[in-house]
Amino acid sequence: MKPDMHVLVATVVHHPQDARILHRQIRSLLDAGHTVTYAAPFRARGVTPWPEVIAVDLPRARGRRRLAALRAARSVLAEHAAEADLLLVHDPELLMALPGRRPVTVWDVHDDLAAALPAKEWVPLPLRRPLGPLVRVLERAAERRVRLLLAEEGYRDRFAGDHPVVPNTTVVPEAPARPPGTDRVVYLGRLSTERGAAELVATGRLLRARGVSLEVVGPADPPVRALLRQAQREDSIRWYGFLPNDQALRLISGATAGLCLPPDSGLRRHEPPTRVVEYMAHGIPVVTTPDPATRALVSDQPQGPCGTVVPFGDPEAAAAAVLRLRGDGRLRSAYARAGHAIARARFHWPSQAEVFVRTLEEWARSPRPQQSPTFVRRERGESGGAVRPELPRQAGPRSRSSLPRG
Repeated sequence: MKPDMHVLVATVVHHPQDARILHRQIRSLLDAGHTVTYAAPFRARGVTPWPEVIAVDLPRARGRRRLAALRAARSVLAEHAAEADLLLVHDPELLMALPGRRPVTVWDVHDDLAAALPAKEWVPLPLRRPLGPLVRVLERAAERRVRLLLAEEGYRDRFAGDHPVVPNTTVVPEAPARPPGTDRVVYLGRLSTERGAAELVATGRLLRARGVSLEVVGPADPPVRALLRQAQREDSIRWYGFLPNDQALRLISGATAGLCLPPDSGLRRHEPPTRVVEYMAHGIPVVTTPDPATRALVSDQPQGPCGTVVPFGDPEAAAAAVLRLRGDGRLRSAYARAGHAIARARFHWPSQAEVFVRTLEEWARSPRPQQSPTFVRRERGESGGAVRPELPRQAGPRSRSSLPRG
């Protein structure tokens, strides 16, 4: 394998600074000496690309306005695929925009669209449940066209083949930057009804009355934005919105506790949420509802417990757990030590990075997949091209974007 494999990474759905895509996978490819072209919605998200990548701007696919983004993506992928040794896509939508001639193509499966459809407000309500089985059929069909990486062991049941798992882990520092304090709790990650936004706000109100602030970092789904804005106006929470992963982790450091309060949906995760692992990695005690995977991680490890499990739908119990931590420095320290030790042993990204990079290198050596027609058609008179960052195009496939860093 030549030392500098060229990987074309593409997303129209995820934030360009998504932790898994940018801070873990792309960072690992760059550190291994490979070249990365990154096609993502930089302008739509107000993001300046890293200078180490070749940046190509794409429209953002959101709500029901997705077809134009897929057409633009099809054009960009067709243009840049010939320069790449491997194409890595992060959205199931992009499987419908693959060019007919392309290198080995990998779909990184880190969402479950079929399971999430009932909560997708952009999908017409009568179609949400009927579309689930169709999505499963399309996922199985994708196995015949592309390689798959899975973010969770539990995703294996969705597919017929045996695909490698690269889990959502994090970079665990040798030691937390700060010990847990006494005056604030945090929440990290996307906010939605299914992730417990209402329970989070109710807990924040209870804690604010007792002198503890709740800092919330992450984007919100449309149905819960009004709730969060109202809570912010009341000073019940401090909502920062999306922050790049490195900034978000610095902000949560030193918190009394990290909250994870999803209600009982009847669905059971095979893996704990990444936010819980990130709390543990940074020495933050966890307060969580009893999803089995999360409860086992927090309560049943040989290193000892690293947090408190509270009942579903009980903000009073969550607030009481935080106040107990505030008043017990030994308990905070014990939870912080245990959580960090567990995360360092089981969830340290560099242990997965080597497997991730080696897998892509091996696949890039393999014959190109059988080509098949794409599903997105260009309308008459439509160019379908994506807009690059405002730069003169540099010659050669190894050129870098010279956008100033923001």
